[in-house]
Amino acid sequence: MAKNVADGMWEMLVSAGVRRCYGIVGDALNPVIDALRRNGSIDFVHVRHEEYGVFAAVAEATLTGRPVAVCGTAGPGTMHLINGLMDARKEGAPIIAIAGDTNTTEMDSHTIEELNPYRFFEIPAHYIGRIVNPKQLHHVVSSAVTIALAERGPTVISVPGDIAVQDAPKEALRVAVPATKPGAANAADLAAMAELINSAGTVTLFGGDGCAEAGDQVRALARKLKAPVGYSLKGKQWLEHDNPNAVGMNGLLGYGGCWNAANKCDVLLLLGTDFPFPEFMPKHKVKVIQVDRNPSHLGRRIPLELAVLGDVAATVDALLPLVAEQSDSHFLDKHVKETARSLKRLQHYVNIGPKTKPIRPEFLASVLNEEAADDALFFADTGTAVIWAAHYLQLGPRRRLMGSFSWASMANAAPNAFGAQLAFPGRQTIALCGDGGFTMLGLGDILTQVQRRTPVVQVVLNNSALDFVHLEQQEAGFVPYGTDFRNPDFAKVAEAMGATGIRVEDPEDLQDAVRTALRHQDGPVVLDVVVEPNALALPSHVPLHTATGFGLAQLKMILDGEADEVADNVGRNVRLL
Repeated sequence: MAKNVADGMWEMLVSAGVRRCYGIVGDALNPVIDALRRNGSIDFVHVRHEEYGVFAAVAEATLTGRPVAVCGTAGPGTMHLINGLMDARKEGAPIIAIAGDTNTTEMDSHTIEELNPYRFFEIPAHYIGRIVNPKQLHHVVSSAVTIALAERGPTVISVPGDIAVQDAPKEALRVAVPATKPGAANAADLAAMAELINSAGTVTLFGGDGCAEAGDQVRALARKLKAPVGYSLKGKQWLEHDNPNAVGMNGLLGYGGCWNAANKCDVLLLLGTDFPFPEFMPKHKVKVIQVDRNPSHLGRRIPLELAVLGDVAATVDALLPLVAEQSDSHFLDKHVKETARSLKRLQHYVNIGPKTKPIRPEFLASVLNEEAADDALFFADTGTAVIWAAHYLQLGPRRRLMGSFSWASMANAAPNAFGAQLAFPGRQTIALCGDGGFTMLGLGDILTQVQRRTPVVQVVLNNSALDFVHLEQQEAGFVPYGTDFRNPDFAKVAEAMGATGIRVEDPEDLQDAVRTALRHQDGPVVLDVVVEPNALALPSHVPLHTATGFGLAQLKMILDGEADEVADNVGRNVRLL
């Protein structure tokens, strides 16, 4: 039997390392999925929502480094992919989207489910190929794979059903996958970096996700320069552990001495970070050097003294011999001590957590941190779940934290954890889910997890509100509105769907419940934790506009007759003020 176009496409994707495809079958996509079945080398994961499948694929692709496929049939099915593909672009995950397409004989007739892939996928995709002739097969699939890997993001292959069943060209059906890791900065930039650093009195290092393979090099540079090391949320897992120079995080999630270290040094060295909150970064006086593999990141947040294109690990390796070793550790010591004081303050609601009801989310995150395995994979929904994860999870060489940190979509944690569990069977995959995100996307695909018997632990922070939006509104000076909702007992809902459900309302029951959830291996667990809805988190540095807005919101609430709520809010967070 001759291979058809769909057979050839899957054969090429397998040659490039694709081992799994998430999606929903149907009409235009049926010939493509039938070819996947015949191929036998790719695991097809039938999800209940295409967006859920893409978030799962993003986690798998990010953690394994391999491209992962997703699919949706023509029209509505492909539209459901879009938010996940935007997340893939922002988070840098190599995702190959297979889009079902209208038969070529009906294109441009406004037939049912017709959608122009070039226009629709223009924003999220680095590349879009529409196979309307079998002779396009090789170059479209090769381009989709190589661009997804080289540019670290999603690409799209659009396949009309009538083309999918035509004979494939008689040629080698494989993809030559290139190496994509860039090298060090050029010699001139290295010399300029060294000159700026050697002439500075104080230097601070601030790193992000670009330090994923550069932890040792950054620590070595920090030791040599007696420099504090701060980090973004994405950089925390690479730079905080085993680092005596660590001074915490900057930004709205900030803690420790990072803000002062970054804003009061002579030279700030940004390493692999596209930190999106310029209000927390230096405005003047500080000379800023930025090193990044992506040229579009250089200088787009704050003005730079020097922009350096290159891989962080290779660049710092080359820089180390060029910088002079420093002996004065006063600047470093000052910010390390500030960090220790900040961390001690963060422990207040952890220490009183066993006796505080409703359960403090700080206490919940701390218990998870203590009970989880050293190689646990954590995933946090956009919202306050990210705050507690950033403040209370200790990450390490094998313990990871992921989320929709650059796209900031709701509802990513549960599907992320599902994709990670498929990639690393039996490893602890823990989703910190906001109740809004969980009911938006996570709940329906509990059924998929039950069917797959994946031991994903979904920890639902049940506070009956879009809590982070509630805080945002107050920071902007608005009276919170439209953020509350009623929740079911998620444990009972989970049990009705075939999963294991555990509900916790008393803090004294929390540790045993967490242990039970983490030990469970026969399918998914929903740990429904009723948490304090008024818990606040204040960054170590609060911008003036944020403090002003929050105060204005509290005043408006008092004038609207909500003085009791304001007093309760202050009383439940007084040790943070």
